[in-house]
Amino acid sequence: MSAPQPKLIRAVGRWQLVGLSINDVIGSGIYLLPAATAALLGPMSLWAVVLAGIVVALLVACYAQAASCFDQPGGSYLYAREAFGPFIGFEIGWMIWLTRISSAAALSNGLADAVARFWPAAGSEGLARVAVVAGSLALLTGINVIGVRSAARTGVALAIGKLVPLLLFIGIGVFYIDWSWAFSGQAPDLHNASNLGQAALLLLFAYAGFENIPAAASEYHNPRRDLPFALATMIITVTLIYALVQLVAQGNLPGIATSQAPLADAASRFGGEFLALVLTVGATISILGTTSNTVMLGPRFLYALARDGYGPAFLAQVHPRYHTPAAAVLTQGVISLALALSGSFVQLALLSMVTRLLAYIGTAAAVLVLARRFRDRPDVLRLPGGPLIPLAALLLSLALLASASWQNLAATGVALLIGAGIYLFPRERR
Repeated sequence: MSAPQPKLIRAVGRWQLVGLSINDVIGSGIYLLPAATAALLGPMSLWAVVLAGIVVALLVACYAQAASCFDQPGGSYLYAREAFGPFIGFEIGWMIWLTRISSAAALSNGLADAVARFWPAAGSEGLARVAVVAGSLALLTGINVIGVRSAARTGVALAIGKLVPLLLFIGIGVFYIDWSWAFSGQAPDLHNASNLGQAALLLLFAYAGFENIPAAASEYHNPRRDLPFALATMIITVTLIYALVQLVAQGNLPGIATSQAPLADAASRFGGEFLALVLTVGATISILGTTSNTVMLGPRFLYALARDGYGPAFLAQVHPRYHTPAAAVLTQGVISLALALSGSFVQLALLSMVTRLLAYIGTAAAVLVLARRFRDRPDVLRLPGGPLIPLAALLLSLALLASASWQNLAATGVALLIGAGIYLFPRERR
């Protein structure tokens, strides 16, 4: 008789979850969002950032309610599987994992680009760039193999490291705002659906990442209670920070729409080159922090799929000493590295927003089913308005999906067909 399989341990507490949630959302996007948003929306930029936070809050509420129903890993995959059956759940889990590996590959290359400001060789093809890309992925993969507690602490430390420069930027820059600049720029054409759709997807991308946190629910102290708290705290905090960053950046930098580094450029105007350097370092830490969460949470989707019989059995194994899904962590690390070094990750990265929308659609629809199924359980979160919030989130997600290009939709369809092929040949579970 074989020895029992080691179990994942519950090592992450409530406030660590808050840090991880913030870390997973505030990434490289915040350092590019002010310029891109100003270019697309002009004087409506600030209000658009706030509105996007409110819209994303509807999705966050769906995830919070779904998370209160389970203490198992899987996130969107789990919710869709329990509501609509194993095939739909598998397809969503498969697409989310493809997004995770492409995100890790893309972010590691983004880190090399950020480091290039201090180490120019990292900005071109060669050993220096390989060292940054491979070194960052290897370091974060190793941390996650050793244990989720160390990964969570790393994520919280990086979340603090990325927040401090932003808070300095806001705290100092708010006193130098030129209000005539803060709401300036070319007003958008409200009849240009393509332009507005691009702006909407850009804003959604800046807020994306919150959906990853429930993936490792079985390793949290009290996931049914702590996940909803962490998600609610995160969306309030992130929306406030994003709105203030947009206000300070646009109010201190005329012509912000053409800036390649809007926060550093704005900071140099009121804080000098030293503060600009601090913001550049903050961007580096921010990218590394988001990569850390991607490397931590992505393998949990792979582990959950393998545990349900899809993929090699070794991916469902837990390390006997560290009690982590080490095989899944290492597998994702190797694939992400290969994609990052080959450059083929770019095509998968183009699918990332559509993939996330599929997860959002699946979760919002699943909540409508799960709320009825678990309506008699007192520990399940109740959303105000009953089905109104998940219905609104579902309709908004479908509208955003409709705004995607046909190329991305076609590529997503191909990926879904590949996933269906994998689903048709599961291994026998033991």
